Amino acid sequence: MIKFAALQNLFREIYIREIVQWNHVKNIGELEDLLNILSSAIGSLTNPEKLKNTFRTVKKSKITSNTIKKYLDYYEESFLIESAQRYDIKGKAYIETPKKYYFSDLGLRNARIAFRQFEQTHSMENVIYNELRMRGYNVDVGVVPIAAKDRNGKVTRKQLEVDFVCNLGSSRYYIQSAYTLPDETKRMAGDPAIQEDR
Repeated sequence: MIKFAALQNLFREIYIREIVQWNHVKNIGELEDLLNILSSAIGSLTNPEKLKNTFRTVKKSKITSNTIKKYLDYYEESFLIESAQRYDIKGKAYIETPKKYYFSDLGLRNARIAFRQFEQTHSMENVIYNELRMRGYNVDVGVVPIAAKDRNGKVTRKQLEVDFVCNLGSSRYYIQSAYTLPDETKRMAGDPAIQEDR
C-alpha cells in the first residue's frame, strides 16, 4: 500500500505539477483526464480527434484536438508515454495518424488507474515495446493492406496489423504480440509472405 501511495504521489507532486507549471496549463482536470484515458487504453490506435470525441461524449467537455495534441506532446516530453507511428509495410510509407501510445513505466500507469485494469494482452504489448526501445530499436506499428474475396466473390480490402516493426541499423524485425493465437488472421500477420524485401 505504501508503494502504491508513493507512485500516486510521484504523479501528483512531480509529473503533473511540473507539466502544469512548465507549460502554463490552465485546465488541470482535462490534462489529468487525458492521462486517465491513455492509461485505460494502452496500445490502442488513437489520435487527438478521436480523443476529443471521447471527451465530448463522456466528459461533456469542449476541449479541442489542438489542446489534446499539446497535452500529448507534454506527456511525451516528460517521458511518461511514447508514441508509435503506423508504417505501411507493402507501400513502405508512414501513416501519420492514428498512433499507439505506450507508457514508459507500467508501474506508474497502474498506479494512475489504481490497479483497476489488468489486461494481460495490452500490458504484455507495452512490456515488449519498452524492452525493444531499451535495446535501441526504433519501433513502429505495421500495417499490411490486403484484398480478399468474400463468399460471393466480391473483393474487399482490409488492413492487417503487425504489432511492431523494429528497426536497428540495416536490420528489421516484425513482431506480433499475442497472449494466444485464436484465429487465422493473427497467424497471417506473422506470415513471411507479407514481409517486405530488403
